[in-house]
Order: sequence, then C-alpha cells, then structure tokens
Amino acid sequence: MAQKYFADQFEDEEVLFVFRKHPIVMRKGLIVGLLALLLGVVPALFNPEYSVLFAGLAIGAGIGAILFLPAWITWWFSVFIVTDKRLIQITQKGMFHRSVIDMGLNQIQMVNYQVAGLQETLLGFGTIMMQTFVGDLVIHEIGHPAKIQKRLLEILREQGVAASPYSEPRELEMEQNEAKD
Repeated sequence: MAQKYFADQFEDEEVLFVFRKHPIVMRKGLIVGLLALLLGVVPALFNPEYSVLFAGLAIGAGIGAILFLPAWITWWFSVFIVTDKRLIQITQKGMFHRSVIDMGLNQIQMVNYQVAGLQETLLGFGTIMMQTFVGDLVIHEIGHPAKIQKRLLEILREQGVAASPYSEPRELEMEQNEAKD
C-alpha cells in the first residue's frame, strides 16, 4: 500500500504537486501581532525599569502570538493538492471552518494567471484562474503564479487532459490516428 499524504486520498491515487498561498496572506495577523508587542512596552514609558520593560515585552509577545495564530493556521492549513486524478482545494478559515473543493483533472479546460500591480510584482504573487466545465475557479495570492501555472499545465498534459483551446485531447488524437491506419 502506498503512503497516504492526506485523509481523503484514494488507494490508487498519487500526489503529484502540492502548493499553498503566498505568506503575504498573513500580513493582517502579523501587523496586529506586532502592534500587541509594541503596546506591551508602553508601561515602560511610565515606569522606566528593566523589569517592567521585559515583563511588558513578554506579555506583548504572548498576546501578539495569540493574535497572529489564526492567520498562520489559515495559511498553513489551506493547501492545494494535485493528484493524478483530481485537484483538491482545502481552505481553512479560522480554527473551526474548513471547506474543500474537489474536481477531476478532466474538468479543467484552461489555466491562466495574472500578476497585477506593484505589490504583486515586487513580492512575487498573483492570481491563478482555472476555467472548468462547472464554472471558474479563481485562486488569489498564489506565490509564483507563472511557475504554478506551468506545472499545472505539465501535469494536465501528462495525464492526457487538454487544458488549452489550441490543443486537442489525447483521446481525440488517438482516435484520429486509428482512423488513418
């Protein structure tokens, strides 16, 4: 039996690629956590002693870590898994809310990406847009979207799925070759 990388993995399924959003998605939690750390040193302004300063820093760091934790959990446990059969998007929102999107690779018609603006260009993140038979799947704030798109297209080609309007599916090519023979 092969090793299972996630709970819903089928016995005959192989994980090909795993990616997650850019760490920039944690920026709000980081700012709030750093503000808590900064507020921890405020008592030292009124009572300038080392013990008050270090106690305030310790308390501020503890509160900051607690305030940053939900942002980190959301980032770490939100993951995109590409197997040889399907694409799974697991999105964690806070501590107790998780949503899963599971679609077969053969449902993907097109994979595009977009990097818009100075911040996205400088920090290297963008948006992946997948057109599927059931609608569009838009994934925001993905690190290195060009590399992700290229890898997704390689996997789709390897699995015989045409994810471009300019290429024919492998089955149609095979049928046409058989008809010629």
